[in-house]
Amino acid sequence: MTSSYRIGAGTGFAGDRFEPARILAAHGDLDALVFECLAERTIGLAHQRMSVADGTGYDRLFLERFESILPVLSPRTAVLTNAGAADPRGLAHALLPLLEQHPNARSRSVAAVLGDDVMAVLPPDSPIIGTGQTIAELGDRVVSANAYIGAEAAMTALEAGADVVVTGRMGDAALFAAPAAVHFGWSADDPQRMAAPTLVGHLLECAGQLSGGYYADGDRKIVPGLATLGFPFADISSSGDAEFGKVEGTGGLLSRATILEQLLYEIDDPALYQTPDVTLDLRSVRIDETGADRVRVSEGRAAHRPDRLKVSVGVRDGYLAIAGIAYAGIGALARGQLALNIVRERWAEVHHRDPDELRFDLQGHNSLRPWYQPSVEPSEVRARISLRTFDAAAVTILHREVEALYTNGPAGGGGVETSVKQTTGIVSTLIDRDLVHPTMEMIS
Repeated sequence: MTSSYRIGAGTGFAGDRFEPARILAAHGDLDALVFECLAERTIGLAHQRMSVADGTGYDRLFLERFESILPVLSPRTAVLTNAGAADPRGLAHALLPLLEQHPNARSRSVAAVLGDDVMAVLPPDSPIIGTGQTIAELGDRVVSANAYIGAEAAMTALEAGADVVVTGRMGDAALFAAPAAVHFGWSADDPQRMAAPTLVGHLLECAGQLSGGYYADGDRKIVPGLATLGFPFADISSSGDAEFGKVEGTGGLLSRATILEQLLYEIDDPALYQTPDVTLDLRSVRIDETGADRVRVSEGRAAHRPDRLKVSVGVRDGYLAIAGIAYAGIGALARGQLALNIVRERWAEVHHRDPDELRFDLQGHNSLRPWYQPSVEPSEVRARISLRTFDAAAVTILHREVEALYTNGPAGGGGVETSVKQTTGIVSTLIDRDLVHPTMEMIS
């Protein structure tokens, strides 16, 4: 066992850039490279995809992402990802042909972590967080239920010799905690031991967000080289302290400020930040700059290990329809407003529907800040109307009404665009840890 273990962040979300991970794989001298690819709704959408023709419940983009690092990946670097989404086993099998195409990677073993899907065991009377409803009240709208599982099953896979571990809805920080805990021999059910690697995972999980991408504002907080933003890595010591850095020559910034912003990201109570492995107390965390783009983080503490796990429940949420038309030049704002008024009136008087089911925006004027009244009239606006509904007929009506504005509305309208998609929403509940049984399966 070496005194330090280096983990790199290969992605912060499914659509992230490719080059930073390849740079880390080639020049980062990594022990592990983690690809965090899931957002809240991702698994619900993946389950939705599995119900249609292609049947793919995993992130297909990860195949291209994984193949891009194989030519430069060190034999000692473990790879972990939650891009398995609704089908970790499927993605694990899909990686095998890619490994076979690269002689230096053929001997790599792949494992899938299963057990986060709790649809069959989630009690129907589970309360939906933030509402007075229960899961049962959603009826047949529920399409998925996935618990945020901890690091233990991934640790078992690594201990069994897996070089690549594919998971579903594992906690984001747990992906990073697993390889470090295995390296140092820390137990998954020891919250004091799991506090340090979980803190590291929380800081790394958004990748470029930590190295300045989300910190930059273009005005006061200047970050150099954002076009070549380098993703971060962490050197974890046996004491649990970690020093964060990035590959020399890459863009971005690692500083006390960028670390602090990510530390507080998604935090309601710094004394009780709940993850599947440990509830963290972040109040005592120390952040010290040790050099250019080098920051040490220490003294993360555990409060306890949660008895319950968060569950993301995917829910069919009907259609989201959008229609828009643009106006430019003198009087653009007045003409855009007139267009919205026409649709509002016809919605009520011609179609006998409630206009309050529509959202009306003038993009370029009030769509993001409706309370703000600028002193200068915009030179162009886009009249945008959106609708959430379970009624497919309403979608057709909206699209036709906005298109008709070409000749039946204000002068000078153009660039009509319409879209519609079936949507999946997310609600959250909790489940007793004892009802969730993650397992790992060696695929090769």
